[in-house]
Amino acid sequence: MLRWILGGREAQGTVQKSAALFIGEEQPKNCFTEMQVLKGHFDIVRFLVQIDDLRFASAGDDGLVLIWNVETGDCLFELRGHTQQITAMTSYSFIRGRNAHAALLTASSDRTLSLWDPDSGNRVQNISDLQSSVKCLLVLDCLDVWLSGGNELCVWNRDFELQCKTVHHSDAVIFKLSLSGSDIAVMAMRHLADHQDTIHSLISINDGLFASGSHIGELIIWDSVDWTIQAYEHILWEEPAGNSQSEVKLKQIERSIQHMSSDGEYIVAAVGSGLYVFNVLMKSVMAYRKIAHDSSVLHTMLQEDGRLMSCSEDGSVRMWELQDLPLPAEAASSGFFGMFGTFGRSSKQTGPPAKKIPEVPGLCSLELMGDLIGHSGAVQMFLSFKEKGLVTCSSDHLLIIWKDGELQSQLRSLAVFQKLEENQEL
Repeated sequence: MLRWILGGREAQGTVQKSAALFIGEEQPKNCFTEMQVLKGHFDIVRFLVQIDDLRFASAGDDGLVLIWNVETGDCLFELRGHTQQITAMTSYSFIRGRNAHAALLTASSDRTLSLWDPDSGNRVQNISDLQSSVKCLLVLDCLDVWLSGGNELCVWNRDFELQCKTVHHSDAVIFKLSLSGSDIAVMAMRHLADHQDTIHSLISINDGLFASGSHIGELIIWDSVDWTIQAYEHILWEEPAGNSQSEVKLKQIERSIQHMSSDGEYIVAAVGSGLYVFNVLMKSVMAYRKIAHDSSVLHTMLQEDGRLMSCSEDGSVRMWELQDLPLPAEAASSGFFGMFGTFGRSSKQTGPPAKKIPEVPGLCSLELMGDLIGHSGAVQMFLSFKEKGLVTCSSDHLLIIWKDGELQSQLRSLAVFQKLEENQEL
């Protein structure tokens, strides 16, 4: 029905369709049976940030930052100030009087940084005339500072005063913030040059580990204390027939690690159009699916009870469930299953990929349990408000709040009875 109302959507780019992943209209494990479409942006919406239990912010290529109420879908504020696309956004807290208040930090291609008060819609602070645009933002509450990264790494205090900065580095670098009284210095401690190509994803797993993923399918697990390699895996697939430039380009895209997420025990990696779940404690692959979407996966999220979510350039948001006793798995490299078996050194795979998968204890299947069809463009990311719903943003300029239909029906019935009681009609 939704596909008929909103129009069909085709996957972007050269993709391989997979009829086996079609789940149909009957999705008993999918609670998101209601949707609310939010309009307000005029270009691609790339970022979603939760402000509190009821509010979130959206931003994208139109330079606007919009504040929304997740329960009602109302747009509370429209924050204008940036003249070009938003390149990074994160939540922040600032002191007003004696109390801490939620705020938003945004960066733009117009080479500015802004601090916004979502309670009033005002811009509290602004930094302009930066040397380059900022690509990422990180708040370190324990040190009372925040960092901006692009061609240079800058450290700022809560008064938006620059404390120190570093020059551009072409590879991944471990930095250390050194505090001496009120002075802050940043020092490069180690260059992580073990990747052979551009790093696309970098996440913290837990207090002792972090992971990085590259454009050509390299996944490295690092020790957070001594920065040694705890595991290395170069994900390889069977060679395609022929050697045309288009086939080589497609194979490279399919191996690219676009996004990773972790809950401390598991890692979900989006590799091309596939998904991979790794058990960090057992140091082994837990489940995978080479083709999870019709196009590249852009965002992933682990949920409770062995479930996870993913969204893709194909315009879909999919819900997955880990199940025991899987069906025969797909072909992959033998080195894939030894991913966590090499510790303290890099063991890059140079041999040809294997044609068959060995028996792997504990391997689960990754089964599709829900497919949310509503966007007509690539879904950039999503944001979960648990029982209040799921928010998605897309290149179609829209946001959608997906809600539990059964719960919403109960809430509406309750509201009606309460209204009748107030009017003494019961």
